[in-house]
Amino acid sequence: HGRHRRQPPPPPRTHLGQAPLRRPPDSLRGRDGRGVVVLAAENEGKVQILATVTRDLTDRVRAGDIVRQLAPIVGGRGGGRPDFAEAGGRDVSKIDELLAAAGDIVKQALA
Repeated sequence: HGRHRRQPPPPPRTHLGQAPLRRPPDSLRGRDGRGVVVLAAENEGKVQILATVTRDLTDRVRAGDIVRQLAPIVGGRGGGRPDFAEAGGRDVSKIDELLAAAGDIVKQALA
C-alpha cells in the first residue's frame, strides 16, 4: 500500500488498427494484478479513452472520475463506473497531453 512506483514516460504511439480498447490485457496491470490502466487511441480521426481500475483501488481512484477529467483535454466527454469508464474526443493532437495528465491524476489519487 505505501509503495508507489515512479511512472515511466508515456510509451510511443502504436497503431492498433481497428482493435477496440475495451479489454486491456492483464499484462498492463501490476505484477500483483492490481492497478490502474488508462489507454488513449486515435480511431478514425477521433480519440478513444478507456480507464480501468481494479476493484480494490476504487475507494481511492475511480475510472469514471479519471475520464471525466481527461476528456475535456481532447474536446470530449465521457464517464462510467468506478472500475471501468470510456470517453471520446475530437482533438487527436492532444493525446500526449492527455496521457501525461492521466499519470498526474492517478499519482495524486494514490498519494
